[in-house]
Amino acid sequence: MGSDHYFSASPASPESLRRIRVTLAGRDLEVTTAGGVFSPDHVDSGTAVLLSNTPPPPPSGNFLDLGCGWGPIALSLALDAPHATVWAVDVNERALDLVRRNAEALGLPNVNTARPDDVPHDIVFRTIRSNPPIRVGKNELHGMLERWIPRLDERSDAWLVVQRNLGSDSLQRWLAAGFDRGYSVHRAATARGFRVLRVRRHGSPPSEPIELPAS
Repeated sequence: MGSDHYFSASPASPESLRRIRVTLAGRDLEVTTAGGVFSPDHVDSGTAVLLSNTPPPPPSGNFLDLGCGWGPIALSLALDAPHATVWAVDVNERALDLVRRNAEALGLPNVNTARPDDVPHDIVFRTIRSNPPIRVGKNELHGMLERWIPRLDERSDAWLVVQRNLGSDSLQRWLAAGFDRGYSVHRAATARGFRVLRVRRHGSPPSEPIELPAS
């Protein structure tokens, strides 16, 4: 892709639409993917570890797939919880278009696609699930998590999958240091070189802003 990245807002690489077979939420499905998005040929290993090591989502409420790509996490959530509203969020317009295509083809009207700034500010999430774009850099990654984790509803969880050799342990320490009032952070699973991190919000947000450690 040259200088083009899966986290580019408008990928310049050819779209090259393709159909692939995947298993999501225990169902064998055919979905559409394309060049210029993350893992266009299969469900990548990290996402597979996340999907295999997280509990079923709540039956209803707003869910967030942060950095949705072509949609494996968002589609799985929507299949498992048809009465929920799944927000598939990405900066990549091509990825958002693919999620819309796939949700429509699979008969999933409960999937909303949105750029980060287009998610209504008053929405809180019953669960957040993400294979975050580690390669955007530490500052960008931390900024994403600072923005979205505080939007967890009370007694709700964020589940993040991070490759061990790309800094999962240091990210866990950063999360635990920053989200230390009203939250808990721990490693929920380890598989295939990945860690699944769980961030739980226990109660109401603190009366003072959370001050996260310097990057």
